[in-house]
Parts: sequence; C-alpha cells; structure tokens
Amino acid sequence: MILDKQNKKRLIIDMDGVLADVYLQFIAMEEKESGSKINIQDLKGKEEYKAFPNGRKHVNSKGFFRNAPLMPDAVESLRRLNEQYEIYIVSAAMEFPGSLIEKHEWLAEHFPFIGWQQITFCGSKKIIKGEIMIDDHFKNLDNFEGQTILFTQPHNEGPDDRGHTRVTGWMEINKLLL
Repeated sequence: MILDKQNKKRLIIDMDGVLADVYLQFIAMEEKESGSKINIQDLKGKEEYKAFPNGRKHVNSKGFFRNAPLMPDAVESLRRLNEQYEIYIVSAAMEFPGSLIEKHEWLAEHFPFIGWQQITFCGSKKIIKGEIMIDDHFKNLDNFEGQTILFTQPHNEGPDDRGHTRVTGWMEINKLLL
C-alpha cells in the first residue's frame, strides 16, 4: 500500500559513502598516483584523509564525484524506498563547491526517479529534519533527532557505534525499512 506524501516518513540519505562508493574511487586514484596497492581492510578505523594522503587533492579534482562507482544494490533499493518514504538525498557538498554539478549529474544518471526537489546540497546537516537518516559519518548522525542508520565504511569502524544502527549495505537497509 502506497501512503500519500503527508503520511510517509521522511528518509534522509547521504550520497558519498552511502550511494556512491567513494572509497573505491579514493583507492583507484591513490593507486594510480602512487603505484601502491591499497587493501581496504588496512583502512579500518582510519580517518579518510589519513588513509588517503592525497585525498583532499582527489576530492577537488575534476571527475572525482562524477565518476564514483555505485554502491551495490543502491539503485533498486532506493527505487523501492522512494515508493514508501519521502526520500531526500542530502549531501554536505558545500565543502567541495566544485562537486555540485558533478554530484547532480551523477544522481540524475543513476537515480533518474529522484526529482531535483528531493536533492539537497548543504554545508552542515545539523539543520536537516526527518524521521530516519542513513549516513556514514558520526558527525551527521550524532546531531540528528530521528532514527539513525550508520552505513559501514572503514573510517567509522570501531567498537562504539554511538547508539546508531549499523548496516553493511543496501540489502540490510531493505530488511530494516521495507
């Protein structure tokens, strides 16, 4: 049964590290630049810019966001969730102003069923309101007033999930929310 918009729960979904596999992008760019093979298992618990010494340069390079790989099962999962929830893709894109067009084009290509009204590029997610948020950064989830789902990425792996529900991929999100 599809609920009308007024009765749907608002689901906030992060882009980088949740929909877009920026870790694969970082690894590919670091390996191309340094020639060193990077094992993602060796990155557990490391902040992104400590794990990837050239990370700041890469996120500011043309094509980084536009060419990021998709997370497995993200498209079909989001399509199904979009039928049952009021979905908003929220990205703190203002940290990298050059990313705005690339992120918009990436979303339009991979998620054509998500309208422009459902996309929010902001500086801080502290102002975002909804019932559920899926993100890979504690700084965004810790300030959210609704249900929080922590999308596992190497930088957030550790003994303390800070009360957030941890998932390792989109199939787990489907089980939780569909």
